[in-house]
Amino acid sequence: MSRIWAGIDSGKGHHHGLALDADGKTLLSRRVANDEPELLKLIGDVLDLADGREVVWAVDMTGGEPALLLALLVNHGQKVLYMPGRLVNRASEGYRGEGKTDARDAYVIADQARMRRDLRPIRPGDEAAIELKLLTGRRADLVEDRTRVVNRLRGTLLSMFPALERALDVTNTGPLRLLTGYQTPAAIRRAGVTRLTKWLANRKVRNARALAESAVEAAERQHTAVPGEKTVAKLVHTLAEEVMALNEQITETDKLIEGRFREHELADILLSVPGIGATLGAEFLAAVGGDLDEFDSPDALAAFAGTAPAPRDSGKVSGNLHRPLVYHRRLQRVFYTSALVSVRHDPNSRKFYDRKRAEGKKHVQAVLALARRRVNVIWALIRDRRCYEVTPPVTTAA
Repeated sequence: MSRIWAGIDSGKGHHHGLALDADGKTLLSRRVANDEPELLKLIGDVLDLADGREVVWAVDMTGGEPALLLALLVNHGQKVLYMPGRLVNRASEGYRGEGKTDARDAYVIADQARMRRDLRPIRPGDEAAIELKLLTGRRADLVEDRTRVVNRLRGTLLSMFPALERALDVTNTGPLRLLTGYQTPAAIRRAGVTRLTKWLANRKVRNARALAESAVEAAERQHTAVPGEKTVAKLVHTLAEEVMALNEQITETDKLIEGRFREHELADILLSVPGIGATLGAEFLAAVGGDLDEFDSPDALAAFAGTAPAPRDSGKVSGNLHRPLVYHRRLQRVFYTSALVSVRHDPNSRKFYDRKRAEGKKHVQAVLALARRRVNVIWALIRDRRCYEVTPPVTTAA
């Protein structure tokens, strides 16, 4: 059946749409505002050009900037393919010319969609999966922000008070609370263990006495004030409060994620798998769109998650495997992290891991092998709608 291929190069304020016929001839090329009336007109014009032929759309993003366009295409029953930006950049090298424009990128997207058969379709997904994708994305941003602030806090404290930086784990609430009230060696020495313990206990810090003793011991090791100590102390106070605020936001987001995740029909199945909690389960549902209808086998799911190695053979070299270049990184993290945790809590996983180590595989290789095995397990559990059991049930003869 004859088709028309429409490529969209996404942008914040504008998109560039370009349509090709089956022979690669440009039928339409237009820059449109990221606004519903403009987008509806583009969709209508492309459908008019199709004149009854099927239209296949291709985009370089699955959310964010083209979210409105994707919603309109889904509402109009259009088929949409996803071509990652990395593939667009690599494919552009094979086209004539060196310039980079939105129109050129849209042409590459449309032409690659016309020729390739390995691009994944974009499905609307269920409402819960969409919400979980937004919430888990928000959580990932907050965790990254917290990591940056913690690193700044450590560096700033190290420049003023190295002994205290070594003594405190500034990812925990107690040390952070301490730094909101006391930052310099002199201030901690003046407070002393007793007064500092009372101050921490009044703020509901656990193991207040041990923390106070560690801080005072560090203060006794430094009696020299570095230049700019007052300013550095203020920065330490501010950064400690920022980390605590981010911790609270992450906790609130975790509650939202868990509440929404437990409402999903697959929640009990995923939670039964050792190593998977509400957060990893939510990330799994967000990555696959709420179900596994798109994956006809565990091999397809493994390829999407990046747990299936890709061959790199050339000439006389064969059997050379490497990590695939295109895969869903968050989904791979779900399988790898859950596999890592399950080694400590699930006897079946531990047995498999020990067997791989006995075969000579390194720790990471053994965990990756276990992650690949878990793809099969989770795929089968969801297919059969049953929960994971450590010991397989015994089947009695009829």
